[in-house]
Amino acid sequence: MCCALHAPAARGIPLIMHLTALHPKMDMILAALALGAVCGFTATQVGLPLPWMLGPMIGCTIAALAGAPLHAPGGMRRYIVPVIGVFLGSGFYPGMLDQAASWGITALALPVFIAVAAGLSFLLYRRLGGYDPITAFFSALPGGLNEMMILGEDAGGNGRKIALAHATRILIVIAAVALFFGVVLGVSTNGAAENWVGFQEVGLLDGALLAGCAVLGLPLATLLRLPAAPMFGPMLLSAALHLTGWVTVPPPTLLVIVAQIFIGTIVGCRFVGVALRDVGRDMALGLASAFTMLGVGLAFAEALHLATGRDLAQAFLAFSPGGLTEMSLLALAMGQEVAYVASAHIARIVLVIFSTPFVFRLLRPYLTKEPPE
Repeated sequence: MCCALHAPAARGIPLIMHLTALHPKMDMILAALALGAVCGFTATQVGLPLPWMLGPMIGCTIAALAGAPLHAPGGMRRYIVPVIGVFLGSGFYPGMLDQAASWGITALALPVFIAVAAGLSFLLYRRLGGYDPITAFFSALPGGLNEMMILGEDAGGNGRKIALAHATRILIVIAAVALFFGVVLGVSTNGAAENWVGFQEVGLLDGALLAGCAVLGLPLATLLRLPAAPMFGPMLLSAALHLTGWVTVPPPTLLVIVAQIFIGTIVGCRFVGVALRDVGRDMALGLASAFTMLGVGLAFAEALHLATGRDLAQAFLAFSPGGLTEMSLLALAMGQEVAYVASAHIARIVLVIFSTPFVFRLLRPYLTKEPPE
């Protein structure tokens, strides 16, 4: 009887050992994903906006800061992000590009938004946080975490503080924007039960075409040197298929949920190894910076809404300084114009990445490592 009870566990040991051989921290990766899935399900039950991404993100962040033995499934991002790009491309539809001309004012406003948001955040990190000017400069820019950390370290800044600033910004922006949509604007995520799309509803031809977008998008975007290539390339190919009407089927809901669990878990696990008692002040500064940028973004969104009639929800998503993948997923889940939101974030990232070296060289004579008076 005893042996019978332990037989399933015994049979599971070789599988666990095999998975651990594939990655030395596989047990911690599986623990993180399991926690993410449980938190995602819990979030759906309590009615949290964007539950399958926000739940894992919040749960894994809390667990990581508490010292739980978790490890981000970062190696899977290269496979998940192209799939998300295909998902986002399905948000395009025939006739959409006729509206592209109305995006011009948003494009003109983006550089001003970046300058105002980054300027206020720089003052916050410099004057309130006491950061050295170089670290404050690269912490304040609403760009990608990896790019800003690399550029900041090369310039002589504190790479750990810069990375923590951007990780905190992305976490807070995603959570705050989702809650703002649900509580203030009254916009909810698409109900999974009402909009469920099964695998059987995606035909073989459509499935093959969309799979081809995921496989070919990355090398194409890399060849063309496009920003955010793992997502942008597949999204472009998928968008082309949906714009021409070759494919009209939306992505299977189960894949969307799995993708959101992975992304939320990865974002939350960025805080693994971070002791709250050691970096509490830095995270508080990141929190203040994130809400400062969100306030500026909301002001720009409201101005755009009044000037052009652009939907406030879409405009706010466009000016919210979160990650491209996460904000685009949020737009898709909220039923917003994915093409408009994704284009705005791509433009922001391109502007920040390409302008930062020039602006830094221009300002470097004024950026010393002396502490503020």
